[in-house]
Amino acid sequence: MDLDFAWILTLFAIGFVGSFISGMVGIGGSIIKYPMLLYIPPAFGFIAFTAQEVSAISAVQVFFATLAGIFAYRKGNMINKKLVIAMGIPIVIGSFAGGYGSKFLPDSAINLTYAVLALVAAIMMFLPKKGEEDGDFSNLSFHVPVAAISATLVGILSGIVGAAGAFITVPIMLVILKIPTRVAIASSLAITFISSIGSSVGKVMGGHMLLIPSIVMVVASIIASPLGAKAGQKMNIKVLQWILAGLISATVLKIWIDILFG
Repeated sequence: MDLDFAWILTLFAIGFVGSFISGMVGIGGSIIKYPMLLYIPPAFGFIAFTAQEVSAISAVQVFFATLAGIFAYRKGNMINKKLVIAMGIPIVIGSFAGGYGSKFLPDSAINLTYAVLALVAAIMMFLPKKGEEDGDFSNLSFHVPVAAISATLVGILSGIVGAAGAFITVPIMLVILKIPTRVAIASSLAITFISSIGSSVGKVMGGHMLLIPSIVMVVASIIASPLGAKAGQKMNIKVLQWILAGLISATVLKIWIDILFG
């Protein structure tokens, strides 16, 4: 019984920390939780999850974390509906295809997909961003076909790893579409929520869902994600961008070291 409680507590802590940060910087949390779920339980002597299991737990948890984050952001008028529709519909189609298709891939391919996605996201976070950070955000203009095509690609790849792809949709919004940071963060939560529907359904159909770890992570994210979103609304834009860049870079480093030397 003590072992079970310690295991549940460990999963809850992973879910809480990941969801707080995800609410704060507008990502679904998979960029943080994927490596945490992969490495932390075995470090404490618990049975390690497979990459398939981690990606399935991540997919369900992201669904609830982003839903909770959206409620925290909805009053600030920062969620851009046009952007959410332009990227949300293609990303859910792509993520369903990736989520279901991942059952045909070995663990090594899932980890490599994640590593490549995270590397691209890390590079993009350090590129210059041209979006206006102040002013009226209600009439933002952006290139709709570019938004839709990039969202489809992100959906397929992120569906494979059970991420909703926000850790790469945020950099795409900032660097390619020139969306202001706070609008990108709030809108990406809504897009990620839509995307996670596809990847969650795909993972359940693929047969890799673990009930208890998923429930523990969901409870943690419902508590922590709105707290993170409230903290993010009060923080300096540059600080938010650097936190996001730092998280993505650290994850990239760890995953690539494991792939190349593990």
